[in-house]
Amino acid sequence: MTAFHPKQDEYGAPVALHFPTPPTSVDSWLDPQQLATVVPQGVLPAALCGIPFEAWRDAPQNDAGWAVVAGQDAPFDEPPFVPAPGKRVAAGVVIVESDGRVWVVHPSNGFGGYPATFPKGTLDPGMLLRATAIREAYEESGLRVALSGYLMDLTRSRSRTRYYLGRRVGGCPSDMGWESQAVSLVPRALLGKLLVNPNDAPLVAWLQA
Repeated sequence: MTAFHPKQDEYGAPVALHFPTPPTSVDSWLDPQQLATVVPQGVLPAALCGIPFEAWRDAPQNDAGWAVVAGQDAPFDEPPFVPAPGKRVAAGVVIVESDGRVWVVHPSNGFGGYPATFPKGTLDPGMLLRATAIREAYEESGLRVALSGYLMDLTRSRSRTRYYLGRRVGGCPSDMGWESQAVSLVPRALLGKLLVNPNDAPLVAWLQA
């Protein structure tokens, strides 16, 4: 059954969801051993791990705002980024909740061959990798994150992506943008069953090590 995302795409067009992801119960969010999933404008507990689920009302609206967004200044080391010839530069973030579960997004209609994946996106001209990772986390998951470390650089068919480790400091997953049809909080033991695209395998292996 086709549904429509409550948010329009970047051209102002409606986004049809041909195979909507089913949500889980509210109780699943409070049990660290359970997979929890929310859909756009879905029902959530008021808070998780002491952090409220509240929409990020003053999120940046343009590249200038994202360039100076809070959460990118943690003093961790990372190697120089080496682009891959002919591929886009991208950044993403693996967001680990304090209960041990990991946040993943479900791209609308499985875009790119990803039924589920980690937030990531292309670097805009003049933008920093860290700021891009925070922006993509918000746009795809509705979450406000702070980066806490460098994970790895992965080369895919069309891009080379730098991945950071991050933690949720605010936001609300039911406020996800149109690019995602659901957001899940996943126990690490279940990540391999949900993130089946081989491009994510190195990140899943790191999380389960």
